[in-house]
Amino acid sequence: MLQVDVEIVSIAKDIPDATLLTAWAQAAYQDTVIADVAIRIVDEIEAAAINEQYRHKAYAPNVLSFPMQIPSDLELESRPLGDVVICAPVVQREALEQKKALTAHWAHMVVHGLLHLQGYDHEEATDADEMENLECQVLAACGFANPYVETE
Repeated sequence: MLQVDVEIVSIAKDIPDATLLTAWAQAAYQDTVIADVAIRIVDEIEAAAINEQYRHKAYAPNVLSFPMQIPSDLELESRPLGDVVICAPVVQREALEQKKALTAHWAHMVVHGLLHLQGYDHEEATDADEMENLECQVLAACGFANPYVETE
């Protein structure tokens, strides 16, 4: 079970509500251990500042994930999984540019961020294939098409 704390500080319109964001995050959670995650929806200034501070890159990305590092011998009622930061204006712009349904792109960003928190990445081709396949499975279970197929 995944407990999700959603904080929406962006002024952008058409942001999915906390119920949808939570459902997509829970669908992406691959473990049976009770865990906690925070999802923060921000605007470009905050996303760029976070990206600069932690990744030394000067732009606002669509999604950032910060896995929680806790000692394995620490006994907790639930495991803090980490934080996901999603930049609303970037997600909206990408959906428009890529001709994707906005809700589907939001779901993809939540799923993508949650998989990163669970150790998946896309730095190597084989890892990228594994992560993309899992994203597609989770999104299909949520009723969304493959986000990697180009639409016309």
